[in-house]
Amino acid sequence: MNEAIDKSISRYISLTEEELEIFHSLLKHKSVPKKTYLLQEGEICDFEAYILKGCIRSYYIDKNGFEVILQFGIEDWWVSDIASFYNREPSKMYIETLEDCELLFLTPQDKEVLFAKVPKFERFFRLMLQKNISTTQNRLINTISKTATEKYLDFIKLYPTIPQRVAQHYIASYLGISAEFLSKIRTKIAKQ
Repeated sequence: MNEAIDKSISRYISLTEEELEIFHSLLKHKSVPKKTYLLQEGEICDFEAYILKGCIRSYYIDKNGFEVILQFGIEDWWVSDIASFYNREPSKMYIETLEDCELLFLTPQDKEVLFAKVPKFERFFRLMLQKNISTTQNRLINTISKTATEKYLDFIKLYPTIPQRVAQHYIASYLGISAEFLSKIRTKIAKQ
């Protein structure tokens, strides 16, 4: 169970067996069924979760009552509401499983214990935060500057397995277009 997360972490930091044991002792494994909310608007996010298996979406509901997908999370990704987790403020979003999931959870308290006992993890989580900020920045720029077709092609590069795993209307929500328009884009690309 820990092999996947250990491999992921080893890309950024080297750990001794003892340090890995400390880390593993702080993780909470959970099997979570499809269509389960890990977080709802108004709750304070008390986890960062590593996805061993499954697919998750993070979204908010806009002023017109429409779901706007912010992110998909798949195997070897972390999922959380960073603002709520770090600032201990009510979340503005929802995090929901789209498939049956196997997750490893880390609470804010356990994360602090981890930092105290294995300071190398501060580097790891700093690098993860930088990666998240970079991805969010690129998404913002792409949303503003690219056509719907370009956004879809970028999406396919970032999430090559998602179109086979989730409903088309979720992808359309992520791209900020209607499901009908996405269908037209996919048809046009398939003909090329």
